[in-house]
Amino acid sequence: MTREGAGRAAPAPSLRASGGASRGAGGTRTRGRVDVREWAGGIRFSAFTGIMLGLVVLAVFVLVPTVGTYLGQRQQIAALENSVRVTTEQVAQLQQEKDRWADPAYIASQARARLYYFQPGEVVYLIDDDLPDTAIPPEQTAVSDEVEQTRVDWMSQLVRSVTGAGLTQTATGPAETGTAPAG
Repeated sequence: MTREGAGRAAPAPSLRASGGASRGAGGTRTRGRVDVREWAGGIRFSAFTGIMLGLVVLAVFVLVPTVGTYLGQRQQIAALENSVRVTTEQVAQLQQEKDRWADPAYIASQARARLYYFQPGEVVYLIDDDLPDTAIPPEQTAVSDEVEQTRVDWMSQLVRSVTGAGLTQTATGPAETGTAPAG
């Protein structure tokens, strides 16, 4: 016998040889039962297997931090590329706005809208929206198919509005009659 064969015992019985199941008491087959001691006793390690197992473990310990660093750097690169893309879009928007400000018609429209400037001879009407933001409905409600009764008396509100508008005093400037105001 050789040195390698001298230390080996007979191989453990294979499940394939017995059809994948062992016979229990009374000759019945029992599935899923494996004798772990018998299976573990059949495993033999040589020096080569131990060295290879050690190298695999060493490779895992060496490569895991490197792979983690690589993945972290890839995430940083992706974030920076996204930042560059967003910044490029912002630069394009600012360039469009700069080009708009080069147009004299745009400058005139902005002066009218923002500073209330107007051309000589134009009549300008400023409409002041005195409703608070809470009084403006956020969106219009859908019209229903059913007839509903109103909850307020709109006729009395109309009469109050008309009489209130007719009885208010209008503000006028000082009269140009030639008399000095008392003061």
